[in-house]
Amino acid sequence: MKRWLRQRVDATYERLLSKEISGAPTHVAVIQDGNRRYARRRGGNAHDGHRAGAETTERVLEWCQDIGVEELTLYTFSTENFERPAEENEALFDLLCKKLHEFADADRVHENGVSIRAIGETEMLPERVQNAVEYAEGRTYDYDRFVLNIALAYGGRSRLLEAARGVTADVDTGDLEPDEIDVEDIEHRLYDQPVRDVDLIIRPGGDERTSNFLPWHANGNEAAVFFCTPYWPEFSKTDFLRGIRTYEHREESWRRTRARRALALIGAVSEPELAEARSIVDRFRDSLPSSERPDAGDLESNDSNSRIAD
Repeated sequence: MKRWLRQRVDATYERLLSKEISGAPTHVAVIQDGNRRYARRRGGNAHDGHRAGAETTERVLEWCQDIGVEELTLYTFSTENFERPAEENEALFDLLCKKLHEFADADRVHENGVSIRAIGETEMLPERVQNAVEYAEGRTYDYDRFVLNIALAYGGRSRLLEAARGVTADVDTGDLEPDEIDVEDIEHRLYDQPVRDVDLIIRPGGDERTSNFLPWHANGNEAAVFFCTPYWPEFSKTDFLRGIRTYEHREESWRRTRARRALALIGAVSEPELAEARSIVDRFRDSLPSSERPDAGDLESNDSNSRIAD
């Protein structure tokens, strides 16, 4: 297909997707995959791919803010990436330093109240990268309208392991009772500042795996996952909107399932459980097909029958 025709088709599809989307996930997490393969295909080196990928990152940040996403996490450098050639990593570290300073000084970042945070074992990074992280975090520390998490020297299982060790140490010293351990005890040990549950993971580049990315916040929340084939530098707004649509379909399915289960329980449960089930049906009634939607009279009738049976 000729380039001009492809552009017109893509633009039309993007407009169609924009009209179909009615909401936005709160927290989107992106695995920025395919930079090096993109560069090799074009006859360049890894640094060329990372530099092109950084431009995509800036666009995605804008798209998230445009549709109302409140938190974006970018899987930028994993602990396994230290095994790559030193020359490649050094060039990437230089790029990270440059982009962190640019982001921290950008007018749009301050105008939109973007808080930049790094998550991961940042002490493993070269000092110049640590300094750039400190600069970006310090410049945007007081903002809370949008959160940009940059996962650097990151490994999901290692973070969970450290959190578990912290809990164990507190139990050993008597500062924490085993039966008092709850979700908050784990979460506040994972990162220095709170991270929202992940609603949507996006991975370009063709691989269909989440690569140990935010396991506590994504798996625990049953996040939607969108895989696509373009390499990260080629990732377009159309691809992004397709990911958002995947999230919306996942949410609609979840609400429909919750409503159906709650509806099935009405009339066959105790009074407290009945009240909760009716509340769920009321909240998610519109997600059911019209043929399955009960009216208020049906719910009241079921409620009365349950009390008579009791």
